[in-house]
Amino acid sequence: MRAYIPGYDLRVPGSLTEALGLLAGEPGIWQPFAGGTDLMVLLEAGKLSHKRFLSLSKLADLRGIEVTTDAVILGAMTTYTEIQQHRVLQTEFPLLCAAARETGSIATQNRGTLGGNIANASPAADSPPALLVYDAEIELISARDVHWLPYREFHTGYKKMQLAPAELLRAIRLPRRVKAWKQYYRKVGTRKAQAISKVCFAGAAQMQASKVRDIRIALGSIAPIVLRAVKTEDVLRGAKLSPKIIATAKETLAREISPIDDIRSTARYRLRVTQNLLEEFLSQLRR
Repeated sequence: MRAYIPGYDLRVPGSLTEALGLLAGEPGIWQPFAGGTDLMVLLEAGKLSHKRFLSLSKLADLRGIEVTTDAVILGAMTTYTEIQQHRVLQTEFPLLCAAARETGSIATQNRGTLGGNIANASPAADSPPALLVYDAEIELISARDVHWLPYREFHTGYKKMQLAPAELLRAIRLPRRVKAWKQYYRKVGTRKAQAISKVCFAGAAQMQASKVRDIRIALGSIAPIVLRAVKTEDVLRGAKLSPKIIATAKETLAREISPIDDIRSTARYRLRVTQNLLEEFLSQLRR
């Protein structure tokens, strides 16, 4: 059953000031959308319950990629295609580029946006694990306030986030700290392309000789929100990689996470795959 198009109201503000004014004037009434790739699926299925939408497509203030000495700042409306094509992101943030390549079809990559992926708040999204590994920060803006928030604090539960009804996600900041780190990204789904993930794994490590000087491990599609495996990181940080420490890390990971059962996979499968991906990541670090 398709949705009835005349039953919806769409506004297309020409400026960020206009958009924020609409949100402030009627909090919770207008739902912002970016590329609309997820909304269109619900619309086609007749399951799009919200009726009044605010398109962000003409807001130049939400676009562009800025490179500074300390960080790369991406406008929330940056598309997956733009991420893949950016040379600094390719060199220093390959996990995010890999996530962009894994997201949907080429048409989805051309239209879908990083900010939309974050605000959609799906635990199975492809880019959030990479953002956690990179210690990303996000800029939230309203008619009254602008502030930055560590991305790790943004999601508070399934489809719940620290985003007020009158706020927009304006930008994502990636600190330039991991250029020399070894990095690893894997998405496991039912098929190779255009599949929602069963497990998404992102990792990065700074090695010193054969020891792990520092490490980040982030997981998607195994819990109500994307998460960092901090206890597993603690086991590995400062350790010399060996079969024994890898086995210990896998055991720690099994105790640290509680994978979910859902329509796409089972908790048992997710746990085994996540442990296998951890072992593959750590084995690559030893080379």
